[in-house]
Amino acid sequence: MLIHRVFGSALVLRLATIGFKGVIASGENQFHNKINKMNYLTQSAAVALDQELFNEYKFSIDQLMELAGLSVATAVARVFPSSTHKSALIICGPGNNGGDGLVAARHMTLFGYNVGVYYPKRTPNSLYQNLLLQCERFGVNIVETLPPPEELKNQYQVLVDALFGFSFKPPVREALKPALDALINAGLPVCSVDIPSGWDVEQGPDSEKSLKPDLLISLSAPKLCAKPEILKNAKHYLGGRFLPPSIIEKYKLKLPAYPDQSQVVEL
Repeated sequence: MLIHRVFGSALVLRLATIGFKGVIASGENQFHNKINKMNYLTQSAAVALDQELFNEYKFSIDQLMELAGLSVATAVARVFPSSTHKSALIICGPGNNGGDGLVAARHMTLFGYNVGVYYPKRTPNSLYQNLLLQCERFGVNIVETLPPPEELKNQYQVLVDALFGFSFKPPVREALKPALDALINAGLPVCSVDIPSGWDVEQGPDSEKSLKPDLLISLSAPKLCAKPEILKNAKHYLGGRFLPPSIIEKYKLKLPAYPDQSQVVEL
């Protein structure tokens, strides 16, 4: 009886181990299958898709910006929740990416964060002015002077990179270099909106000194620089749940399904 019990236990343990490894292997296969089924937009395709949303489907820019910003705030909260990363600084550029950041700032205050916004080159457009006003009315701290990178850790626990989007072409303008330097050198987790700032939209980082985000939130569809072999050691979420089925078909997009009513899906 004792021998039977010993060998029986060993057999159960062996079967359990095999089963556990099988579950891991199955999970890994599902992950790789999902990644392999993804496709990625070139810079020109991303621009064309955006224009179609505006011109053919009559989305307004503020409509898409609101949905994108909500997606950004939701993804940040999934990975760096306010319970562990209470204070966030959002660094905004002058384009649509910066507008997404301003919207995300408002939503993140509602999610329980203490939010600051650094917006060094402001767009003289009523949409952006209104978004900034809304941030102020929601209690977002508008940072006029950016502290040195080494001092940011004393005030913030996570950074949101809303500096440059998929229309970016180098070089970085002098007025925005301190903002990019802060993202690179602060030693804080960085969450990039759509494209890590300073990256080539298709090739990715141009040097070891480029920004290395901890989280990327792709909007509409991932761009080429978001391929796993380029976007290393970073969480990756897709947001912007607003693409019409005909756009998905036209651009032959293979995207994972959003779960239930969620605005984001992890890739």
